[in-house]
Amino acid sequence: MTALTDLLAFQRQTEALSSVAERLGWDQETVMPRGATEQRAEEMAAMEEVLHDRRTDPRIGEWLDAADPQTDADRRAIQLIARDYSRSSRIPARLATELARLTSLAQGIWAEARAKDAPEDFLPTLDQVLMLKREEAAALADNGNLYDALLDDYEPGMTGAAISSLFDAMRPRLVALREEVLGSERQPAALTGHFPQETQLRLARACATAFGYDWTRGRMDIAVHPFSSGRWQDSRITTRVVETDPFNCVYSTIHEVGHSGYEQGIDPDYAFTPLGRGVSMGVHESQSRIYENQMGRGRAFTGWLFSRMSDAFDGLNITDPDAFFATVNRVTPGFIRTEADEVQYNLHIMLRFDLERDLISGRLDTSDLVEAWNARFLKDFGVAVDRPANGVLQDVHWAVGLFGYFPTYALGNVYAGCLNRALRAAVPDLDEALARGDATPGTEWLRENLQRHGGLMPPSDLIEAASGGPVTPEPLLDYLEDKFGRIYGL
Repeated sequence: MTALTDLLAFQRQTEALSSVAERLGWDQETVMPRGATEQRAEEMAAMEEVLHDRRTDPRIGEWLDAADPQTDADRRAIQLIARDYSRSSRIPARLATELARLTSLAQGIWAEARAKDAPEDFLPTLDQVLMLKREEAAALADNGNLYDALLDDYEPGMTGAAISSLFDAMRPRLVALREEVLGSERQPAALTGHFPQETQLRLARACATAFGYDWTRGRMDIAVHPFSSGRWQDSRITTRVVETDPFNCVYSTIHEVGHSGYEQGIDPDYAFTPLGRGVSMGVHESQSRIYENQMGRGRAFTGWLFSRMSDAFDGLNITDPDAFFATVNRVTPGFIRTEADEVQYNLHIMLRFDLERDLISGRLDTSDLVEAWNARFLKDFGVAVDRPANGVLQDVHWAVGLFGYFPTYALGNVYAGCLNRALRAAVPDLDEALARGDATPGTEWLRENLQRHGGLMPPSDLIEAASGGPVTPEPLLDYLEDKFGRIYGL
């Protein structure tokens, strides 16, 4: 057992240092002074150099060869360490360090360019990031598909071809549903008014509590682009506030609580091991999406939310809970992915998936990206992009090098559809609790059947075990057609 003990002790320190690096990233997006960007880039580069040295330490290979695991958890931990060791060993230290430095800088450059609607200020830096990501992909791909090599970081075992096939199967029903919805004579009213920031944040905290967020192990801050960060005893969330749109804040918060709830729900015995984090970004998104949509945007919870918002904002222009439910789920051809309704959200992801595959393959240059984005958006949504902040500059992902991440959002929706079907069968009185502002029966079922396992199982195995069947898009599509068919009288 000495080799296994030494290996896990070494990994424990690596996991702890990785958490410190992640917290530096959280700090940069929330409270770091704007003038500290260059210093933070050097700090992130230094942390990455230390982490890369640890992840490629030759002793890991020796310990892996000599380890004799006795439990399923130890066997799975060794499998994950071996995978990380193999991938890290293929990436030169210089490349890992430079990527950390550049993406830290690029994040600030992107934020400034987005604020000024100036893609020309960001695209040269994006081009540098893209060159490094292509180099990384080539190092990992072993002459295989470059995009698949990057996708595997976020959804192990998944390929671009499989994602493309899934999207091809989903698109016709999504487009048909959208056309029926937008052509319906029954169109819900929009929520209008002024909704002060502090009142929104109080309401968002109440929603986070309703969905089981453990405030003793987390906190909420404001960020340009909402995200969650951390694990184990320190898992933080962020949201954003638009004073004309409280749904932005409320549902960004619930979404991020889904991510953080996953991390807070993992078996504490897995802390500081490879099992002590979400197994993939697709599974992670399944939690954020089922919290936000199937539970948070359902008629039961929106009834509770209607009452709370009516009190918090001294009345609303929407005056009854059924109309409010329809307003929450209103389908409009908006620009922003994070604000998109459930019907169109996956179409936003399909656009980004195709563009980033073309960027990685070299079929698309960054100099042509704005034009390509705008043309594709007009084709897919029938609306011309009005300004870059609503187009190519809206997402931070490419700035920080997350090529291959976007499709996991849609995959998470598919996973959430499978999980929701199983959850509703297992907890038939869930809506009664949601109507009281209590998501506990749903979150506890997810914790028991999925979250507590952390990285113990591969992604598809975990979803199949939790949902009791194979992963297919049909449960999601059936759910969308039923829900929006009722709202829009189809």
